[in-house]
Amino acid sequence: MSAYLTNHREWQESWDRQQAAFMPDREERFAAMLEAVAAVTGGEAPRLLDLAGGTGTISLRTLARFPDAQVTVLDQDPVLLTIAGSSLRGRATVVDADLGDPGWRAKLPAEPFDAVLTATALHWLPAGRVAALYAEVHEVLRPGGLFVNADHMTDEGLPELSRQLLDHARARREARYAAGAATSWPQWWALAAADGQLAPKAAERQRIYPSDQHNQEWIPPVSWHVETLRAAGFREAGIIWRGGTDAAVAGLR
Repeated sequence: MSAYLTNHREWQESWDRQQAAFMPDREERFAAMLEAVAAVTGGEAPRLLDLAGGTGTISLRTLARFPDAQVTVLDQDPVLLTIAGSSLRGRATVVDADLGDPGWRAKLPAEPFDAVLTATALHWLPAGRVAALYAEVHEVLRPGGLFVNADHMTDEGLPELSRQLLDHARARREARYAAGAATSWPQWWALAAADGQLAPKAAERQRIYPSDQHNQEWIPPVSWHVETLRAAGFREAGIIWRGGTDAAVAGLR
């Protein structure tokens, strides 16, 4: 069997649809992130790290906007990395590394990055590891380089409204799942496990991620992220995008 998926375009589309059902404003956050990248590079093609990049979602959008970008996508999930490697074949460096291990940086290209972007991934890590990771990211950026993390980050000043927004979004999402308009997270992984090419990777994934691991989210308010970025050495830190109970925080080295 080829190391590359013959149906990687379909799997990219399937992943995008599944994720968009959970985050209808997903593309808006990516656009805001890439606009910030353009700002710090003066519009030039960046050296960019797609951190915990999954199927290469950010990498693909980076290359669509900056065709000459030098992109590295890093993740540990064997299913998502297989899709990423097939989709980005010859256009990006794909790195298999565990962000829970501080040694992940040793697997990166030596030259520092203009930007490091990550989306909807770091909430699976515990508080202490995220704080340490922010400092590690700081070290792989060039001076003046940009880090952006877009994730679930509530506003401490809106506790009741945040709860209402989450309940409203959940109800709309469940209605779409029930009507077959979108694929849920468990359904998507079941489809991947049933695919002839991805099934061995799905079995490998199950060994890496015990079935209960994705029930251990840690979602602090946006203020925690801003304060932690500053403590990690970023000279500027703040919010560059917000959509409901999600936000994108940026740090400038």
